[in-house]
Amino acid sequence: MNRRTVFVVLPAAAITIAGCGPPRPDHPVIGAKNFTEQVVLGELLAQEIEAKSHLKVERRFYLAGSYICQQALVAGRIDAYVEYTGTALTAILKQPLDRNPQSVLDTVRRLYDDRYHVTVAAPLGFENTFAMVIRGDDARRLHLITLSQAAQYTPQWKLGVGYEFEQRPDGLPGLSKAYGLKFDGPPRTMDLGLLYRALNAHQVDMIAGNSTDGPIQAFGLTVLEDDKHYFPPYQAVPLVRYDALRRWPQIRTALDALAGKITADDMRAMNEAVDGQHRDPAEVVREFRARAGL
Repeated sequence: MNRRTVFVVLPAAAITIAGCGPPRPDHPVIGAKNFTEQVVLGELLAQEIEAKSHLKVERRFYLAGSYICQQALVAGRIDAYVEYTGTALTAILKQPLDRNPQSVLDTVRRLYDDRYHVTVAAPLGFENTFAMVIRGDDARRLHLITLSQAAQYTPQWKLGVGYEFEQRPDGLPGLSKAYGLKFDGPPRTMDLGLLYRALNAHQVDMIAGNSTDGPIQAFGLTVLEDDKHYFPPYQAVPLVRYDALRRWPQIRTALDALAGKITADDMRAMNEAVDGQHRDPAEVVREFRARAGL
């Protein structure tokens, strides 16, 4: 997504990660995918573990997408990272779409336990779903609130998406079928960070962003309501290796402190502070932790 979530398949990198026996550092290693929200969340986990345990925490951020993070977690190259339940369900665990948040969480917990000996910790408190975003001026001019209302206009619109959204099981093919969406030509694929620039520059007319992206509010954009409830829930949850919890039980104390602490507004504000104001993620996280009483 969010979502969120770049799920890039890089076989050579995956073989490198999975094929070599991982070193066993005497400190936890926290990973993150390669977009702003993930770096913020990785820094949040790291700072909270350091505060609650006085352990040194190593950061390994910008690990491409879910596929690489998953391989690194299973291979022991990282001990934890934050994933989204809908992404875990469909893209990693290859399970059918499910739109019940508790059912998705239960399934994800059970399968990570059974397959990977990984604990799915309590949700952090916010959901980062895919968001179909248009310019605010267009939404007001055409009186658009929902995706169903927009479907009649999309044949004249160009669509911009991240690299994974075009193919993933909870992405564009199913969304287009659910709403009858057709566009002016094939979607333009680009890095997630470029989507909002393309939308503001009128290079595209709709983008598949993430609901917690800072530019949505900063640029006065409109998220079209998923009125047919196509997207599954995408609760942010820390994934932690059993071995890490055994070696450093203080990690669980940190995870318990973070449970339910972050709202979608909190996440949007932190994302915008980093992306829009070009602030250091570590500083942004420290300020949030102070405000949240962590």
